[in-house]
Amino acid sequence: MKAMILNKTTALSENANPLMMEDVPQPQAGVKEILIRISVCGVCHTELDEVEGRTSPSRFPVIPGHQVIGRIVQKGKIASQFEIGDRVGVAWIFSACGKCVFCTGGLENLCDSFRATGRDANGGYAEYMAVEEQYAYKIPDIFSDAEAAPLLCAGAIGYRSLRLTGLENGQNLGLIGFGASAHIVIQLVKHQFPDSKVFVFARSEEERNFAIELGAVWAGDIMQSSPEMLNAVIDSTPAWKPAVEAMKNLQAGGRLVINAIRKEDADKDCLLQLDYARHLWMEKEIKSVANVTRSDVSEFLQLAAEIPVKPEVMEYPFEDANRALVEMKYKHTRGAKVLRMY
Repeated sequence: MKAMILNKTTALSENANPLMMEDVPQPQAGVKEILIRISVCGVCHTELDEVEGRTSPSRFPVIPGHQVIGRIVQKGKIASQFEIGDRVGVAWIFSACGKCVFCTGGLENLCDSFRATGRDANGGYAEYMAVEEQYAYKIPDIFSDAEAAPLLCAGAIGYRSLRLTGLENGQNLGLIGFGASAHIVIQLVKHQFPDSKVFVFARSEEERNFAIELGAVWAGDIMQSSPEMLNAVIDSTPAWKPAVEAMKNLQAGGRLVINAIRKEDADKDCLLQLDYARHLWMEKEIKSVANVTRSDVSEFLQLAAEIPVKPEVMEYPFEDANRALVEMKYKHTRGAKVLRMY
């Protein structure tokens, strides 16, 4: 089969081609696994972190991609959850131990043996992939393949982030960055918290206009102050500075939830500029989001179908994976990016 392979970490310049198209052996379904013929795979900022070494793959070479949509073409001997031909998705969580205190408590995202799709195991930038069936999800019919792909990470991690804010209906929410995840989160907020106002901080006018289209009451530059104080903020940017600046907009007792696996190193020194009295005092909180659980994905897919969430998607041919990554890093993004295999 054809696959896009990451052989080493590298700085991603505007002319870089970190992934190589190669012919590799097609995987086969193990006894508990299903084999998926992939139709599309979402492109996530985490792939930039993998390419540039902020969250390094545990193995090289590796096939990236963790927002995988396709149909089952083979089942292992004891795989019984799905049927041949079913349309399924695979998210960031590829596997966990299933036995530790976190796994048995429904927090397999915190498991020491957590393995990430496309980082610790081959992912979806390929024509086929195999995965244990318990880590695959039936995709609601309401979504096209391209619409479904970003739901598996941008949507599911946004769903987890929103829950971790502790937001109540009528309270103000801030969203820092308005890319793939935030444009889905705002749709969740309008459904679950109809009396809450959403304030968006984004780097480009296009992103700010997009936020207003989707129901934000205000959209400004990342460095601006919001016109009202916020009960909670979700930061989905790759930089530290916006997260630190967000703290000044929080009410007493407010919470900042950071929706990012890693932050880029360029602004790390701004951490030293966090002023205790201005940013953190009055029982404000900072909480990180670590990965997703299986229940996050399955619950969110059901909710997204009920609303229904409508992701905005830009498609790229499979062979243009490098271009999609470069444009994610250097150009403004409206919605999500998806690679199409066929």
